[in-house]
Amino acid sequence: QVQLVESGGGLVQPGGSLRLSCAASGTIFGWTVNWYRQAPGKQRDLVATITTTGTTTYTNSVKGRFTLSRDNVKGTAYLQMSSLEPADTAVYICNLHRGPNDYWGQGTQVTVSS
Repeated sequence: QVQLVESGGGLVQPGGSLRLSCAASGTIFGWTVNWYRQAPGKQRDLVATITTTGTTTYTNSVKGRFTLSRDNVKGTAYLQMSSLEPADTAVYICNLHRGPNDYWGQGTQVTVSS
């Protein structure tokens, strides 16, 4: 069983930046890491993915603004978010995925507002 803990969320003004962390209780080596977000009353959407080889993909709305990275030794993934917009407001949730296995964190709230 892997425990995931997200951190780094908070309140930020439009145009600001935040760095989210997803810390695993064990290694993340061999796992794909995904960040999802869920706004109130909306479905959970995939925001960014980093594969075991470090390849990243992003949903169109965050391309050029978000950067996902991983540190397998530390068992942590980082989502650097810049040029934040009110539409980015959501709970951000980390996921580890490998084959039929998934682990989820509890999420961290990001609020973009002036």
